[in-house]
Amino acid sequence: MTALSVSSASPAPHEVVERALELSRADGCVVIADEESTANLRWAGNALTTNGVTRGRTLTVIATVDGAEGTASGVVSRSAVTDADLEPLVRAAEQAARSAGPAEDAQPLVTGGPAAPGFTEAPAETSSAVFASFAPALGESFARARAEGRELYGFAHHQMVSTYLGTSTGLRLRHDQPTGTLEINAKSPDRSRSAWAGRATRDFGDVDPQALDAELARRLEWADRQVELPAGRYETLLPPSAVADLLIYQLWSSAGRDAAEGRTVFSRPGGGTRVGERLSELPLTLRSDPDAPGLEAAPFVIAHSSGDDASVFDNGLPLAATDWIRDGELRQLLTTRHSAGLTGLPVAPGIDNLILDAGGSASLEEMVAGAGHDGPALLLTCLWYIREVDPATLLLTGLTRDGVYLVEKGEVTGAVNNFRFNESPVDLLGRATEAGRSERTLPREWSDWFTRAAMPPLRVPDFNMSSVSRGV
Repeated sequence: MTALSVSSASPAPHEVVERALELSRADGCVVIADEESTANLRWAGNALTTNGVTRGRTLTVIATVDGAEGTASGVVSRSAVTDADLEPLVRAAEQAARSAGPAEDAQPLVTGGPAAPGFTEAPAETSSAVFASFAPALGESFARARAEGRELYGFAHHQMVSTYLGTSTGLRLRHDQPTGTLEINAKSPDRSRSAWAGRATRDFGDVDPQALDAELARRLEWADRQVELPAGRYETLLPPSAVADLLIYQLWSSAGRDAAEGRTVFSRPGGGTRVGERLSELPLTLRSDPDAPGLEAAPFVIAHSSGDDASVFDNGLPLAATDWIRDGELRQLLTTRHSAGLTGLPVAPGIDNLILDAGGSASLEEMVAGAGHDGPALLLTCLWYIREVDPATLLLTGLTRDGVYLVEKGEVTGAVNNFRFNESPVDLLGRATEAGRSERTLPREWSDWFTRAAMPPLRVPDFNMSSVSRGV
């Protein structure tokens, strides 16, 4: 797959889609044009280092060919900047389909009616103007950090992707997806202390870098006192970012077919899935909703390739709010139309956001006040290098990073060493004793792939810090 910059002479994206469909000789065809623009700022040592704006287009053509043994599909994605580039791309997709065997996930292409509003309009774009109010406030943060003896490093990134989807069965859909991320590291001048904060945003209008700097300054102060703790099980407060990283991995591991075939933590012993089983005594609801305020995502399937939890044949299928867990009970697993037919589960494609809510109202600070009264407790900042150990239990391992803080009798009294952890997010939901107020958060580990999340902080009475980690 290749993506190159689009020249000023490029045809409009809806014209590219229509022309590719006209050129198709396959029995079925899906064309996806992704128009992308990005703007970014980077800084180090309390000073901006780089900024820039880029544009690009990726065209994906999915050809389907009917045969005596079933329907085959061929997928080719690359840059397509002129009308002359289109026919070779379409022919390559058709050849890929003819060379492939029947597609296991083959289904009739989704049909459509009138073109969606805006289908023939120019793509949405971002620019450096997205940072118009953010950049000056960031400069003030630099000045304050410099005066108070800390150094700020980080980046702000904003992306706008306009997706145009057309099919030989009449679908003409469009979605504009803004995605913004901000990550800031504060370091002491001797680099012995480090703290991290991140935010996800649609337009940077709701991001206050000075408030983030104040949060980081407080965490660096906490780290003035360093305490060594051994590995073990500790009462642990997981902030929303860490909760998001764990539950996003859980969502990615929740394919209905894999569960029905006995390969995942959601497989029922003896056969079938655990749908209907209670996973938590807390009234936790884990859901995705394309219309969630501030977390809006594509309201239809956009699949550039097929896999365990996605199918190119489902492109354009409408998406609706879906409860994966409701009031602590597993309600849905990820399915395509094909895997739903195999398993008997409802059709439930993935949606590009994730929300956990238990009706809690406590802030993380209020939860800290209730921790550490029966022994030392830990307050985490974030997790990283998360890897799967055992799919049957969804046991994950990973490391803490940029601040693990000691909580004693309701107060943060210092910072401790980093740890390697071994935990299953499914088990954590079952052992969590408190969930605070849900808020939008940036999943640090998965921020390159998944940014739209809202999570509460969680209290776990016995989080497994399996070993001490040095040098992070």
